[in-house]
Amino acid sequence: MANKVPDNIEFAGDYDLKNIFLHNHFGEVIDIKKLVQEMNIYESIYKNALTGSVVIVDAQNLIAKLEIQGTERISFTLSTPGAIDERSIINASETTGHPFHVYKITDRKQLAPGTLLYTLHFGSREFMRNLRTKVSQAYDGRLDMSVLNILTDENYLDSKKEMTYEPCGNSDKVVVPNLRPFDAINMIADKALPEKSNGVGYYFYETTKGFHFRSWENMCVSEGFKKRPVKQEFYYMPLNITDPNIEDKIAHEYKSVESYRFINNFHDIAANTAMGTYGHRVITHNLYDKSYKKDDYNYHISFEQTKHTDYTSGPRDLKKYAVAESNTDERPADTRNQTSKVSDYPESRISLQSTTRFLHNEDKGAGYGLDVAQDGVLLGQAIAQESQVIHGTALKLVVKGQSYVEAGDVIDFKLRSVDEKNPDGEEDPQYAGRYIVTKVRHQINAEKYIMVLECAKDSVKSGFLRSYKQIPKNTNIATLRDTYQEEKGEDIYI
Repeated sequence: MANKVPDNIEFAGDYDLKNIFLHNHFGEVIDIKKLVQEMNIYESIYKNALTGSVVIVDAQNLIAKLEIQGTERISFTLSTPGAIDERSIINASETTGHPFHVYKITDRKQLAPGTLLYTLHFGSREFMRNLRTKVSQAYDGRLDMSVLNILTDENYLDSKKEMTYEPCGNSDKVVVPNLRPFDAINMIADKALPEKSNGVGYYFYETTKGFHFRSWENMCVSEGFKKRPVKQEFYYMPLNITDPNIEDKIAHEYKSVESYRFINNFHDIAANTAMGTYGHRVITHNLYDKSYKKDDYNYHISFEQTKHTDYTSGPRDLKKYAVAESNTDERPADTRNQTSKVSDYPESRISLQSTTRFLHNEDKGAGYGLDVAQDGVLLGQAIAQESQVIHGTALKLVVKGQSYVEAGDVIDFKLRSVDEKNPDGEEDPQYAGRYIVTKVRHQINAEKYIMVLECAKDSVKSGFLRSYKQIPKNTNIATLRDTYQEEKGEDIYI
């Protein structure tokens, strides 16, 4: 949102809701807007489809008059006032948008004589079609095209929604053995490799703006490996303190966080070690000739080969490890008298991978199928990347509702450091910075529109000191950094 909001926004959390129509199986339509106590819409990069719910206070016995049974449709249009961009509008209208489909009724109870309270749960059209169709088909070629085929095929999901996808660099022959469409797509997503990056694995998910098929790295950077623009800045500060760069009080409130908490921390060393986040071994084996090989994944080496959440533009950003290269043991790691790091233990997790799965592929040149020789490396990267996202630093924010924010967006969380020696209010070097929005809950009631955002990051805003530099005790880090910059022409922080 700009530093000045449109004039027709009366307060932060204001919203424009065009009716809420309920369509029953007889074709009858009724506006239930005045009966809705609360509406929620959920989107997540970990979920293939949109879901939501409406809480209804029913004093008209609609549940009987309309014979509500869980096969209805709900249509509406929701936006932040002043939104003119089509992608800023949540369009679930019956004619120009994509209405939701009711699939169950829960929490029915009587509040008073003649008044019922119940919740209608709904999902997108594709959510429902996925439950009643199966895919039994072989696909051959670029994997993103296979996904697009399943999504749009009239025999499967038959989606008419926009799909944002990142081109794949690999093709493969995929046999789908009678799976639901979403399961088939997820199977393909696990095999997909980006065309223009070193990332592995794709996410397939739906937001209020359409479907997405993209890698984690694609969420972090845009075309040409430039940092992706920040959709919105959020900061946590007292409401009586305003940002001098924001001229509008409402704009200030839109950027202010009502509450926040960290729901996960990358520094759970025990859990991440067991998951193989820092180091693990992949053994690839051939069942026909009985050969095998070992590939060891190292967090600190692999980290620099891909882009991460706090990547902004330069090579220095490629070394913003969430865990420093600090020593874990006092004993030397090898004969070169080097001390060991958390990434120096590949046997923390061992995975097996068969290479015979490629035998059904015909030889169609470079880029066809996964490289058998690199299969173990790719699996290791995929395991570590997933762990870094799921078990990385995760943040939950409660903010004023903004209909243009969606899962997969980049936000900038400005959190002041709690360091007493930081009177100028510098940002926290680890927990502030860029985050990927992983989940969004749009929550609307009679008073206001809020969003509950879950966000994740796999890097830190400011890097750690290089572990191999011996730094004397009681050293002033700021002075040391300045000296190092003068001597080496680079920042000691990575």
